[in-house]
Amino acid sequence: MSKRWIVTVLSAAMMVSACVESPPPRAYYRHPYPVAPAPRFQEVIAYPARGQTPEQLDRDRYECHRWAAQQTGFDPAQLPSAPAGQPVAQEPVPGSGLAVGAIAGAVLGSIIAPRGSEGGGAVVGAITGGAIGAATENAERADAQRDRAMAHSSGGVYHGERAGAYRRAMSACLEGRGYSVK
Repeated sequence: MSKRWIVTVLSAAMMVSACVESPPPRAYYRHPYPVAPAPRFQEVIAYPARGQTPEQLDRDRYECHRWAAQQTGFDPAQLPSAPAGQPVAQEPVPGSGLAVGAIAGAVLGSIIAPRGSEGGGAVVGAITGGAIGAATENAERADAQRDRAMAHSSGGVYHGERAGAYRRAMSACLEGRGYSVK
């Protein structure tokens, strides 16, 4: 009888494991709602205080831009596009892990249970599978929240500091060439 039980358990495990498909890589998950775009760079506004022509303003602006980018290592023309296209892990549907685990556990429990006590085996399997499914769901939710937090914060402070330094350098250059800068 114990040999038959072991064979039944192994057979059920092999059948269930054949049905399981590995999840796609994290890069394929998408967040269910858009990620907030990064703050856009605010352009430096210059007024020709010494009667400079528009052509001279364009030339000075270009030369100051090159100098400010060289000094700060920040170039607003090289900013990446909106980060909404970045893949971010999607949070699981609430209760899905519990439900899937309970159903799979009940089926396995009834298959594994000795003859005549399939109902008890299904109950034990449902409780165990539900607990495992809920734990898995919580881990996936924590991963998704961590990924979302990283996507929101990636480079924001660093770009903000560098953008501020670029604006100060650009303003100093334009003021040195006789422009009123805001």
